[in-house]
Amino acid sequence: MRDEAAKRVELVFSLFDANGNGVVDSDDFDLMMGRVLEAAAASDDGAKAAIRAAFRRYWTTLATKLDANGDGVITVDEFRPFVLDPERFGPTIAEFAEALSALGDPDGDGLIERPLFVSLMTAIGFEEANIHALFDAFGPDAEDRITVTTWAVGIKDYYAPDMAGIPGDRLVAA
Repeated sequence: MRDEAAKRVELVFSLFDANGNGVVDSDDFDLMMGRVLEAAAASDDGAKAAIRAAFRRYWTTLATKLDANGDGVITVDEFRPFVLDPERFGPTIAEFAEALSALGDPDGDGLIERPLFVSLMTAIGFEEANIHALFDAFGPDAEDRITVTTWAVGIKDYYAPDMAGIPGDRLVAA
């Protein structure tokens, strides 16, 4: 695993631990999902249903694959090797990427404006300066928008263990 990918894993775990108790559990996913849905107030019911399903699948996948002792929590040591395994986790990431990026396009024009992007990423827990750096790395157009596809691909790349120098690396910058 590349150093960049390892840093991304550590950040994702800290974000998933939304209540800050040191482990990831279903309550963390409910908390994060609630914040994301609040930020996406203008999105339609279909987009909201898709992100709810994606969050549920994400948690179910983690719990099924990692919670060997059945205690209902995932530790950082359990999380590290799994999350960057495209064969085991790729479909879950793909569903989440498609749902989150679509949530950022409530008017359905295929474009995501910076303010909503920032709101959604802040709801997940990323640092605002890093969010802006990521958006800039995606190459927004003259009206400060990126495409839904650009964001979806960026999310998928973020979870690829062999990727480095990707826009998502801006999320782990100091």
